[in-house]
Amino acid sequence: MTSFVNSKYSKTDSSLQSILANNRDRMPQSVSDPSVSNRNEMRSPVSNQAEETPPEADNSYRAERPEDVAGASQLIRRTSSSRNNRANLPSWDEEEEEELKYGAKHVIKLFIPVSLCMLVVVATTSSITFYTQTNTYLVYTPFTDQTVDTPTKVWQSFANAFILMGVIVCMTILLIFLYKFRFYKVIHGWLILSSLMLLFLFAYIYLGEVLRAYNIPMDYITVSIMMWNFGVVGMVCIHWKGPLILQQAYLILVSALMALVFIKYLPNWTAWVVLGVISVWDLIAVLCPKGPLRILVETAQERNEPIFPALIYSSAMAWIVNMSDTDRTTDRNRKRSNNRNSAEGSEADEAEDNVSRDLEDRSSGRNRRATGSAPAPNPSFQRQESHSEEEERGVKLGLGDFIFYSVLVGKASSYGDWNTTLACFVAILIGLCLTLLLLAIFKKALPALPISITFGLIFYFTTSSLVQPFADSLASEQVYI
Repeated sequence: MTSFVNSKYSKTDSSLQSILANNRDRMPQSVSDPSVSNRNEMRSPVSNQAEETPPEADNSYRAERPEDVAGASQLIRRTSSSRNNRANLPSWDEEEEEELKYGAKHVIKLFIPVSLCMLVVVATTSSITFYTQTNTYLVYTPFTDQTVDTPTKVWQSFANAFILMGVIVCMTILLIFLYKFRFYKVIHGWLILSSLMLLFLFAYIYLGEVLRAYNIPMDYITVSIMMWNFGVVGMVCIHWKGPLILQQAYLILVSALMALVFIKYLPNWTAWVVLGVISVWDLIAVLCPKGPLRILVETAQERNEPIFPALIYSSAMAWIVNMSDTDRTTDRNRKRSNNRNSAEGSEADEAEDNVSRDLEDRSSGRNRRATGSAPAPNPSFQRQESHSEEEERGVKLGLGDFIFYSVLVGKASSYGDWNTTLACFVAILIGLCLTLLLLAIFKKALPALPISITFGLIFYFTTSSLVQPFADSLASEQVYI
């Protein structure tokens, strides 16, 4: 900028006169008129050249100076505003660091509840024999693997798995149909009935078996009071309002109870086949263009509506704001963007009047500057906007994923092999981590079962057939590694 000013003012007198003649046509009257009072003389950037200039050139130089300095000030203002805008934009390093922190934080927020759910199931199956021994099975699995013939066990297991899968597909399609045509009351009634059975009936059975396993006496009045408080608080937290940590705790307990039901009432071979088939179905239902779960997610996004909290575990308090609050926030954002656009659109008009306003400011003794920036936002609105943004960035995981993760680990622990149980536990967490990595890359809804269940099944059969016999042989020979 300095070199530009110095080269401009080091010209000859004739060039200065020609510049003056051209600039007077463009100058406002308030600048070209020498009768304007209270105008401060601005000193030349090159003082030696200004002192050696003849009087004629000095007059022309002084006549030219206000417009040129005003133009220079406009250029400085635009440069500074562009620098400010550039400074406001986050750098690539900051964005990458924020994404890494965001991803790591939500990986931990999902690892903890998944691990807690699997630990509850493992602790129950290893201490209570009620959920590992049964002679009754679900009505959806008519074939039982009581026969010794291996081929018969295989085809019966696949038959049971496909029958159960057909029931799951039909119920999922029915749910999508009800949601598509806005039968919200039917869906809520369905989910409330399911939650009532889990929180009262299955929880009562679980409490009775725990008391019986640890030989703890308790009267029916105390049990009734405990179950009433537990069930009512759970219904309120899941289907209405409640603290986030309490809602998450109830969703974890509900998933663990459902996993224990599957472990108890599914035949042994059928449980492993069901895990493989359900992972393939999850892949189809989420990634196919006409998949039911993909239709559900896209419909909820189009309507700007939440997916039902009884079906989804969220790592943040998302969708707690009412729709009216969301509309009000959207209107505020729209008004702010309109104000910002109008301010940027009037920047050129304000630049033309910068000289006259600067002169008026100097004459009145005020130091106002027309920067063309938008008004400062309300701090409370900033906090609300950042809070809502943090809420919406929470990672969501279906409760079905919790259930089948726990079924795999609980089924592995029911055989009493801790090496296999730990291998399945680690495999599921590795698969979940890879799924979240793919979620950060593709930034769309992805199935959470295929990678984790595949790793879990591979680790289970590899550890039970190779690692465990090798460890038993080493222990029998008293060889320690």
